[in-house]
Amino acid sequence: MTPALADLADLADCDSSDVLADMASLADCARAEGYACVTALREHGARSVEIPAPQFAILLEGEKRVRTASQSLRFVPGDIFLITRRCRIDVVNVPDARSGRYVSAIVPFCDEALTAARTLWNEPLPAAGEVLVRLPLREHRTLLRRWRQSLQDGHYSDARLALATFAMALTRQGHGSLLLPPQPSLAEQVRDRIAAEPARDWPSHEVEAALGLSGATLRRRLAADGTSLRQLLIEARLAHAMGLLYTTRLPLKSVAARVGYRSLPSFSKRFVERYGLQPADIGRA
Repeated sequence: MTPALADLADLADCDSSDVLADMASLADCARAEGYACVTALREHGARSVEIPAPQFAILLEGEKRVRTASQSLRFVPGDIFLITRRCRIDVVNVPDARSGRYVSAIVPFCDEALTAARTLWNEPLPAAGEVLVRLPLREHRTLLRRWRQSLQDGHYSDARLALATFAMALTRQGHGSLLLPPQPSLAEQVRDRIAAEPARDWPSHEVEAALGLSGATLRRRLAADGTSLRQLLIEARLAHAMGLLYTTRLPLKSVAARVGYRSLPSFSKRFVERYGLQPADIGRA
């Protein structure tokens, strides 16, 4: 490498360190409005994790490995992990060798931000692009610093505006599926309803009434998607439980209760069957 190129590389490394240091304040979660801090002290993985909508994660400490049927990516501090549309992923989170911690901030593109971006977009959408994308944090530092500062100041409307601008910038880079209006399947609609109130019993007749379907039609259409109301209830509850385990210090019994399980052993058994790891292994000290 020539001296000039070496200098440029040093400047890029320095800039990456600066913006990563700025983003590190997200881990304090003083104003964790619209994002979640994920921490872990042990390496762990989960399979077939449902991601219901576009989101991105900023890696602060440790390493993240993600895989779908067609992609396999590795992320380190200084990377942005972008998910452009609803999907399922296998994921492994690895703590940093020096600090012993894995830390990331997960930021969903909220409905308000995506609706604003779709309204403002006035040109043909590019191709949908890949589902999973690795982006350099330094290339998007201005928008993300604006978003972070708005959160710290309590200016949540400005924070959503920054996310809308970020979504449009990413769309212009070729990630068109970010701004495609969602068209959830019946199974996804049912799962989303359950996810909004996971502790409810959700008898079939309530779901049927909410969707305007007969019991026979609901069962037939879900079977055509390879699932059932019972399976969707389990999946939605356990997905919500995973979020609680990552982002709170609630006891396992409280997490189980918040997602409709009265028995902790039953909850743990279902969790292991669904994700392949014990709930106690997530985000615990």
